[in-house]
Amino acid sequence: MFVDMPLDQLRGYLPERREPADFDAFWERTLAGAREHDLGAVFEPYATDLAMIDVYDVTFAGFGGDPIKGWYLKPAALPGPLPCVVEFIGYGGGRGLPHDWLLWPSAGYAAFVMDTRGQGGGWRSGDTPDPAPGTGPQTSGKMTQGIFDPDGYYYRRLYTDVVRAVEAARAHPATDPGRVAVAGGSQGGAMALAASALVPDLAYAFVNVPFMCHIRHAVEITDEDPYAEVGRFLAVNRTRVDQVFATLDYFDGLNFAVRSRTPARFSVGLRDGVTPPSTVFAAYNHYAGPKDISVWPFNGHEGGDSQQALEVLAVARKVLG
Repeated sequence: MFVDMPLDQLRGYLPERREPADFDAFWERTLAGAREHDLGAVFEPYATDLAMIDVYDVTFAGFGGDPIKGWYLKPAALPGPLPCVVEFIGYGGGRGLPHDWLLWPSAGYAAFVMDTRGQGGGWRSGDTPDPAPGTGPQTSGKMTQGIFDPDGYYYRRLYTDVVRAVEAARAHPATDPGRVAVAGGSQGGAMALAASALVPDLAYAFVNVPFMCHIRHAVEITDEDPYAEVGRFLAVNRTRVDQVFATLDYFDGLNFAVRSRTPARFSVGLRDGVTPPSTVFAAYNHYAGPKDISVWPFNGHEGGDSQQALEVLAVARKVLG
């Protein structure tokens, strides 16, 4: 069934944002702290049976200097400099294996896949621990980890890793630093949206069915995880509702959207109960950069799936070469 408001209303949906007064200062302080640590991006050649693709096992310093893993893949026959797409992963997944990421290098691009700290036990394996977990109570999953304090919240660390991943991708000699795009779906879409604002000189952002947008509204209208993690948490911590949502405001995609000038392509499924369409359109309609959106009326959280991939490749060919 359609799970949200009609499409004509979605296209005009521009809800009020909840923005902390120190939002910009918070992120400037966070990223400045991360850059006190040497990026230290290391690209180790990784042996595979992929005859047409060069693969590198990547390690770089993320939030707090923590070692973050990744993959760097490029067409073996193309020396570069190449446009590079930095790919972020959905909730619960990790970087997996190199052959999980062949779309971009098969199309002639370099690809940088960032592993997700503390995830990788849900549907694709990961290799990056989260050595500095937030303190205090939490539900299962990452959505409420450290949620009483923006400084200790899980997504502060993750979004900082995102920025450092772009810097690491640019550090490889095969990357053209002026032609770097970000991409992801669901949680990965939220990370791409954050990058579009926190990294001011990206070439493009592919923001598919993004999570972490219009968060309070999402918690109120869907019982699907991961947003339901917040609802279950507040059912127990019932006197701390305002404190929890005050933390989440620092990570809401709407507040990144109004700051972005990166050209972007969004996607949305109108039958998506995980990232409801009104939350996606709220981010899209607030997005300040050049933008377009693919609407899939009869799809859920998979969005356009393989058809969306074709559209993304077509856009990439125009904007990245």
